[in-house]
Amino acid sequence: MSFYNFKDIEKKWQKTWKENGQYKMDIEDTSKPKYYCLEMFPYPSGKIHMGHVRNYSIGDVVARFKKMEGYNVLHPMGWDSFGLPAENAAIKNGIHPHKWTMANIEEMKEQLNMLGLSYDWDKEVATSTPEYYKWTQTIFLKFLEAGLAYKKNSYVNWCPSCETVLANEQVVQGECERCGSTVDKKELEQWYFKTTEFSEELLQDLDKLDGWPEKVKLMQKNWIGKSYGANVTFKVEGMDKEITVYTTRPDTIFGSTFMVIAPESKLAKELVKGTEYESVVEEFEKKMHAMTEVERESAELEKDGRFIGREVINPLTGKKMPIWIANYVLADYGTGAVMGVAAHDDRDNEFAKKFNLEIIPVIDEDDKMINSGEFNGMNKDEAFNAIVEKLEEIGRGKKTTNYRLRDWLISRQRYWGCPIPVVYCEDCGIVPVEEKDLPILLPTDVKFTGRGESPLTTSETFKKCNCPKCGKPARREVDTIDTFIDSSWYFMRYIDSQNTETPFRKDLVDKWLPVDQYIGGVEHAILHLLYSRWFTKALHKLGWTDHTEPFKNLLTQGMVLMDGKKMSKSKGNTISPMEIIEEYGADTARLFILFAAPPERDLDWSDKGVEGCYKFLNRVYRLVDELEDVFENKSEFGELTKADKELRAKANSTLKKVTDDLSTKFGFNTAIAALMELVNDIYKYKERDDRNDAVIREALETIIVIVSPFAPHLGEELWSKIGKEGSIFDISWPKYDEDAIQLDEMELIVQVNGKLRNKIMVASDISQEDMKTAALEDEKIKDFIGDKNVVKVIAIPGKLVNIVIK
Repeated sequence: MSFYNFKDIEKKWQKTWKENGQYKMDIEDTSKPKYYCLEMFPYPSGKIHMGHVRNYSIGDVVARFKKMEGYNVLHPMGWDSFGLPAENAAIKNGIHPHKWTMANIEEMKEQLNMLGLSYDWDKEVATSTPEYYKWTQTIFLKFLEAGLAYKKNSYVNWCPSCETVLANEQVVQGECERCGSTVDKKELEQWYFKTTEFSEELLQDLDKLDGWPEKVKLMQKNWIGKSYGANVTFKVEGMDKEITVYTTRPDTIFGSTFMVIAPESKLAKELVKGTEYESVVEEFEKKMHAMTEVERESAELEKDGRFIGREVINPLTGKKMPIWIANYVLADYGTGAVMGVAAHDDRDNEFAKKFNLEIIPVIDEDDKMINSGEFNGMNKDEAFNAIVEKLEEIGRGKKTTNYRLRDWLISRQRYWGCPIPVVYCEDCGIVPVEEKDLPILLPTDVKFTGRGESPLTTSETFKKCNCPKCGKPARREVDTIDTFIDSSWYFMRYIDSQNTETPFRKDLVDKWLPVDQYIGGVEHAILHLLYSRWFTKALHKLGWTDHTEPFKNLLTQGMVLMDGKKMSKSKGNTISPMEIIEEYGADTARLFILFAAPPERDLDWSDKGVEGCYKFLNRVYRLVDELEDVFENKSEFGELTKADKELRAKANSTLKKVTDDLSTKFGFNTAIAALMELVNDIYKYKERDDRNDAVIREALETIIVIVSPFAPHLGEELWSKIGKEGSIFDISWPKYDEDAIQLDEMELIVQVNGKLRNKIMVASDISQEDMKTAALEDEKIKDFIGDKNVVKVIAIPGKLVNIVIK
């Protein structure tokens, strides 16, 4: 019995591919249609995990298949290589983040190559290299010039463990998504990107993304959070001051009996300045700093607050309403103030009951207005518009659209990130660095103390500089840029990664965007995917690209589980891809992870499943090895027997199914299942004394071609074994023979009352009426029906007949 020596085979073809430059592609080639296949790039931790194997195997099958279909395929890989883990490693091990990162990149690159992935490494980028972050700094300056970047004082999410600022999206259930520590609040001057500039476009353009999962689009819609309502202005009693609130329910204003404002807001401080309530606000504000925004927005939060000694006048009722600070109102959502309507809002109701505030219902169970003056009896929807018109008429309100989306906080108090290219001058203020002086390089003379300030503050050579405007001594910005910015445009840099003059050529990016197929985890639905969409729109506004969306189709693959739980080092339930490759080979690892579940669903690890895939690849290898002599003669099909026709039909129908599965829905598991059936049929057929070598050749070639995107090393080996020249991945994906699929006869399933009772052979072109007749005249079916009445006979062409009896 022949032996499938996967270790030698995989090393052989990886060496051959590298020497031949198998995966190098010409980005300028216009002779073929373009196809951009991209998996989300990894953080270089040094070790790939099973999630990587799944993500990259999916992309590799797509890229190989599309190349064989005749596309000029761009399939790059790189590294999201800035970030906190490298800095933590520097603190812990006394090794520079650059050295740690580059060593990890080399290790992971070797592991990815061991998987047989078809990357064009000439397109490789690493976001932590000056060659990349020079252009991140350039983009920052362009955003600053266009008013899309700005700086302001604000309370920010602060992780006391990582000692850095976190964006709202990086806080998960009140904890730092990186380390799990409880997130605090801190007031700092920070840089922001104006994500709200494109709130409406980000929302509306989701409807154009037909190739995106609906759940991802819904998550983004909810995050952007568009709502319709009104801004209503209340006069503060006894002060020359007004407070504006945003409400989605102006129809309930007659039921508004109190106002709640955010305790950390400037408004709260202004209202109590110089009064006995100043200390009340300060103490409550400190209490709020121990809570996260997520906790404060939670429906389960126990409502709490303090009266601050002020009142506002309800513009329609004229009644005085007490002003309270409350834990469920946030300073940077809406206006930081809310009109309390206890009868029609659960949070306000809970608050009012706790502090014995007035509750006035203004809408009855039939949605009719009550206790609302001239609007009584109106439907609440009519009243919505009528009340807004009234408020506009008296100069106390205006119909307004609001968004939940907030501007993107990008400042980080870390070292291992892209330096922000601005300086601070006592005379000139904030001054952008000139583009000719980019990149502003990270200094090497820093101390990694692990304290809260950026390590850049420890480098005097970095901090001290001259003002680009006036030439006087100045200081450099010591915050770095959020690493999510690095990954918000990397897909553009891949297209023109060697460019030393600009981030990328516009004509190339316009040709290659949008990415035809993007692949990655659903956990990036809000952070990375929304930011990348915003970045593309911002660059479009600057005239850098004609495109406004980065990704045409999105596949969000499921997680790899063990015993139903996410693989995790802390839980001790991980499987090393390298161990699987060592024991079974890369092709087996790839085949199992693609066969075990549809790509969008979670996959439960199975040792038996891996062994089963290994045995299957062995069967394929032995089958071709045993029958390779059929490729020595060039005999024609000749006169075909029934068995010959059946195998030809199976081979061509399998090719058709796999082609359809890979072209439309990425049904890798069903494609592999069809391949397994074909292998079984060939094993049966080859034992026949009257077997036809031409029929076997066709079937074997079909198997080799189909298996190659899934198990590329084996595909290449078998292609070579049957005497073919060159790489199998340079051939065109074969066309199936529709005529061969149409057999003279077909198997007709006969059901009685929906249950299978027999299978009979009939002519493949049989009519529906003849199908019914053949089923009713079958002796086995006659015996089963006996003396019962046939109520109905249903025939489904090419498949089955169902006889309904009573």
